[in-house]
Amino acid sequence: MAARSKARRRALEILFEAEQRELSPADVLASRARTTDQVLNEYVPVLVNGVVEHRETIDELLSTYARGWTIERMPRVDLQALRIGAWEILHNPDIPDGVAVAEAVALTRELSTEESPRFVNGVLGRIQKLKPTLTEVTEDDEA
Repeated sequence: MAARSKARRRALEILFEAEQRELSPADVLASRARTTDQVLNEYVPVLVNGVVEHRETIDELLSTYARGWTIERMPRVDLQALRIGAWEILHNPDIPDGVAVAEAVALTRELSTEESPRFVNGVLGRIQKLKPTLTEVTEDDEA
């Protein structure tokens, strides 16, 4: 598994754990750094902090483009994969959009339900397609 793929998985685990335990992702990230022998890839905190910083806007977009699904109803692994993928599409120009979508789909294929990869691909594909029209939303988020 490539280093960034592993980083995405670790970021998903951290975001998932934080939500389940009702902790801040920063606290879970710090705890992992202190209590594990694993070396965290430098991309893990970039992903976690990026998702946390832009979560409100990302969740708004996910709610809009996940037809028939609210944030509350989404499987939690799917939601974290969607947040990571959306952040990479909208806020990380170093990652090609197609790679962000494919990586999020791969995470859900490995960690979630049988239907999840298709769902994640559809939502992120829609965001990717509409990205040029969403730049105002993401720029407002950064202001």
